[in-house]
Order: sequence, then C-alpha cells, then structure tokens
Amino acid sequence: MNTQALLQEKPDIETVSERDMANAIRALAMDSVQKANSGHPGMPMGMADVATVLFNRFIKLDPLHPQWPDRDRFVLSAGHGSMLQYALHYLIGYPDMPIEELQRFRQLGAKTAGHPEYGHAQGIETTTGPLGQGIATAVGMALAERLLGERFGEEIVDHYTYVIAGDGCLQEGISHEAIDLAGHLKLSRLIVFWDNNSISIDGPTSLSTSMDQLARFKAAGFDVQEIDGHDCEEIADAITRARSSNRPSLISCRTIIGKGAPNLQGSEKTHGAPLGDAEITAARLAIGWPHRPFDVPEAIVETWRNVARRGADERREWCVRVAASSRCDEFKQAVQKQLPAELFDDLNAFRREHVEKATKVATRKASEMVLGMINNATDLTIGGSADLTHSNLTITPGMKDVSAENFSGRYIHYGIREHAMAAAMNGIALHGGFVPYGGTFLAFADYARGAVRLSALMGQQVIYVMTHDSIGLGEDGPTHQPIEHLAMLRATPGINVFRPADIIETAECWELALKYRDRPSVLVLSRQNLPMLRQAHSDDNRSSRGAYVLREPAEARAVTLLATGSEVEIACTAADILRGQYKIAAAVVSMPSWELFEAQTPAYRRSVLAAAPRIGIEAAARLGWDRWIGEKGAFIGMQGFGASAPAPDLYRHFGITPENIVATARKLINDKEY
Repeated sequence: MNTQALLQEKPDIETVSERDMANAIRALAMDSVQKANSGHPGMPMGMADVATVLFNRFIKLDPLHPQWPDRDRFVLSAGHGSMLQYALHYLIGYPDMPIEELQRFRQLGAKTAGHPEYGHAQGIETTTGPLGQGIATAVGMALAERLLGERFGEEIVDHYTYVIAGDGCLQEGISHEAIDLAGHLKLSRLIVFWDNNSISIDGPTSLSTSMDQLARFKAAGFDVQEIDGHDCEEIADAITRARSSNRPSLISCRTIIGKGAPNLQGSEKTHGAPLGDAEITAARLAIGWPHRPFDVPEAIVETWRNVARRGADERREWCVRVAASSRCDEFKQAVQKQLPAELFDDLNAFRREHVEKATKVATRKASEMVLGMINNATDLTIGGSADLTHSNLTITPGMKDVSAENFSGRYIHYGIREHAMAAAMNGIALHGGFVPYGGTFLAFADYARGAVRLSALMGQQVIYVMTHDSIGLGEDGPTHQPIEHLAMLRATPGINVFRPADIIETAECWELALKYRDRPSVLVLSRQNLPMLRQAHSDDNRSSRGAYVLREPAEARAVTLLATGSEVEIACTAADILRGQYKIAAAVVSMPSWELFEAQTPAYRRSVLAAAPRIGIEAAARLGWDRWIGEKGAFIGMQGFGASAPAPDLYRHFGITPENIVATARKLINDKEY
C-alpha cells in the first residue's frame, strides 16, 4: 500500500490496539517538540506504553470535572517530559487541550508550558520541573488521601496517586526524604513508575551513579517490582499487584529513551532536543505511523476518549454515594476548606484578653497558644514539624500522631526532612480537605527552599512556622542563627512573610495566614520572651495592613523607628530614651508583613513612613530595608553572621541596642543634608 493510501486509512475503533494508542503519544511528542524547536521527546516516547496501560485500564478521572475530589492523582515528576501529559490530555479530551495547544508547545501564553504548571491547564495536579519535587509532593497527596479516607470512609474517598519519575527525580536528595516518609507511613495508595532507561543529560547514568534503586526503595518499605516497560501485559499485571499491596509501590520500568526513533533511541541525544525532520520521518516508518504531523486518526482518538467516558461513569456513581451520605455536607465543607466564622471571633477575644493581661511570652509560645484555639475550633488544620515539635511548639493538646496504624491523627512527625516536609505539605494542600502547617527553624528554610518556592508559584495555602528567628536564639551559634533568610523569603513572589512583635501580632498573623487561601504564609517567631506592646485593644487586625504606627508622638515626628519582631521592643525603649533624655519625638512603626504593607495605598504608606528621618531595625541582613528607610536612612542590624553566646550578649555585641538606636537617631536629626 502506498503512503497516500496509508494517510487516508481510518482504523476501525474495535481494531485499535494499545500499541496504536501509545504511538499516538510518540507522534504527538515528536511533532510538538519539532515544531517548537525545543523540548524533551525522549521520555514521552519511552514511557508511552506505561502511560497508555495506566490510563486505558486503570486511572480514574473525568476531564469535564477535573477537580472531582475522588479522582486519581497523576503526577509527572519527570516534568521535562511534559509532552507526555499534554498528549494524554488532548487524547483523553480535556476541553482546554485541543490539538492547537500542542501545536503551540512552549510558546508564550500556551497552556502547554515547557514543564507542567499547576493552574495553567486542567488536570495538572502539581507544578513539576525541579526534579524530585513531583514524587515528594505526591507523597503528600497520598497522605492526604489516607487522612481524608480515615475521616469519611472509602465510599467517599477511594483513589490512588500515580507518579512517573525518572533517574533525575530519584537522584535528587529530596526523593530519599520522601520515600522514607512514604514507606514509614505505608502509603499504599502511592504507586511510582520509574522510567528506568539508564540515560541522563550527560549520557549513561553509570557516569554518576551505581545506586541499586530497587534495594533502596525496598529498604524504605516499598513493594518493588521490575518489568519490561514496553510489554503491556507486564505493565498491567504490575499495576494490579501494586494496587493490592499494603505498602507504597515502585515499579521499575525498563524502557528505551526515545523508543521508535530508529537511529537515536537509547541515546541521550533524544533527551532534550528535537529529533529532526529526517529522524521523525524514519520514526514514522519504524512505528507504522504514516499520518501527517499532529494528525491522529479518529478511531484512535475515540478509543482514548473511552478513558474519559469510564471516568464520567465513575464520577456519577460517586456523586450518588456522596449525596446519600449523612456526611455529605461535612465532606463538602472540608473540600472547600470552610473555616467556622466563630473562629475569628474567638481570635479577637483572645487578643482582647492578652492586651488586658499584658502577656509576655516568646512569639513561638504565643503561636502555640493561638494554635490551641484554632485546632480546637476546626479539624481542617493538619500540623507537623521536622523533628522540632517541642522547639517549634506546633503540637497542641488533644492532637494525636499520624501513623501507619492510625490515620485519624492530625499531627505528622516529618522527621529530619525539611525539604520533604515542605513538598508533602504542598501535596496535602493540592489534594484538598486540609490546611497544612509545619515547623522548623528559620535557618533551615534553606533546606526547604525548593518546595517553599513551589508553594508560592502554585498559590497554595501552606503555613510555615519558622521559629528561632534571629541571633536571639543564642548559644547554638551562627549555623542556627538566620541572617539572610528573611530577605530570601521576602524576595520570593507570592509569599506572605510575617514577623510578629508580640502575642497580639502573632494572633493577628495567624488569622491572616488562615484567611489568605491563595498563597503560602511564613510565620517567623522568636525563641526569647517578648512583652505585649499594644496600648489598647482594637477589633481591627492592625497587622493586616502590613505595617502600622504603634507609637505616635503628640508633637511632629523628628525620627521614625521601623522594626519587626523582637526588635520592636528595642525600638520602643529607644523612643522612650529619645523623648525622656533628649526631648526628641520618635514614632515607632511595627512592620509584621512587608508584603501586605506594599499592597496598601501610597497615601497610607506615606502616613506610616512620614517625612522624618527613618531608621530600620532588624536582627537580620539589610537587604530590602532601603525600600523603607530611604536613601539617607540608617539601618541597625546584622552585617555578617552571628556568634555563640547568650542572646543579650549578642544583641550588645552586634549593636542592636536602644543606645545605638538613640545615637543613630541623634546623628540623623543633626545631619543637615537629610
């Protein structure tokens, strides 16, 4: 038969094989990458058979209802192979993924971004690209499924989390943290497919690793299988076994990268570059795909659409079960993360009480007190800590531990795994049903940084409780004393960073973290005790404006002292000295959240900052402060790393004292150039 006749051939839907379905993925991946002149065709071509069997025989989803709570979650951890996911979405029938989107692969404004991005296209469960993040986030999704299933039963919550991961995902250190946690908790609904093709960008993986990954996963508590990743029946049998296991599963799929490209398959040359017209032509002949670029026969598309039809039937059956459940309304409230309105009334009453008592506690302790109220008022919050529970003070009375034997608890011991904790919390938030929070020291934000960035990029309500926020932690020394970390967090778009000055601001910042559902929040909390600084209770949440005048002198300001956290107390003492000894009118501005202050009107910001000379005071790096103090303002803080000594000695040693503030203020006021 000549080529023209082949091009006109329309296979009957009853004769379409899984090989035909997989070849559709291969062709679309080749064509899209070639048209964009950019991308990674090798992984989609190599894993096309695995993806086909998974979706054609097992996966449960409904493209017309992509947020259906009981859908299976599919995470493409090897996000560079994004054309695998986009091809699947077109073939299955996601409404926002017509063939034109594949033709616009990697172009500005297209839904087919270079790596899968949550929120840019329907059905993408999490942003992947930084290797290892996908598998670690999926651990959180699988954990959330178990937690929610324990609450509402399998009639309402009964789904799997499937992951396709590559060598890069498994080599990144976060994967070890994540699989250790998943194995320990026996997250049996987590199934990981390893694209075991022995190729990375530089060439054979043997250049850099000799790791026995199967032994590693087995040691972590996974059920482990090894199969031919191009044998559909082996793939199906492995998935069936994994779904019946009482442990998380790794299925090592021996594959050929770029399978179907006769001259380049098995080579790193197919990993991250277009195959070229000649090789694509040869590949079409090799796999028996005589169709034009982006042309998939109707019979093959219709066969793929059966996945959606099956999922739609399963969703309708689920809807009937949920509607008949006595817990239907409760489940909907959980999925929608509806907090009780009285919680915020209780928080206001809490603030009133502690203004009257003038309560003096560390803000980490204040956070624990506030959390006690929150956790009693709602069971949406899921807490945890990276092995610093009684330093972060993230557990509250009545909270039970989450364990492999008991998923009814609400407190997760993440172990010494800051990065996996942050990624898992992303997964919990993305899954739905909970508001996760987790604690570590602020200095260890470095260890969690990659996942924290993705929290912001995806706009997920994840609450990071980061204590021991400055040199005020004392004797543990410079390795534990954060200096640049506030600047790093504040430089990250889409995060609210809160550094409260006392128990009142701590309660206000927790309230804001609960109300901002479209972004993560970081609560930066002190180890040392801090006095209550408010002069009177206000029903308004003053921290909601980011910065406010805590103390305004009766006469015109001569200087404005801007401070955050524990340094607000020092600024207040300095203002008292300036007034008492030198008759200098100093205003004190507390700035718990730079991000929220930046969002205020210019008029409000001017009213807070005013025209008088300004001094910024923070036991951290200066970076960012010039935005607020102006070109001629002064900064009192850290110029380098900390030291090991009691906190009061450190503040004196580094000059973060009322006396230094007073001297600096007098110099600024007397400087005629200001």
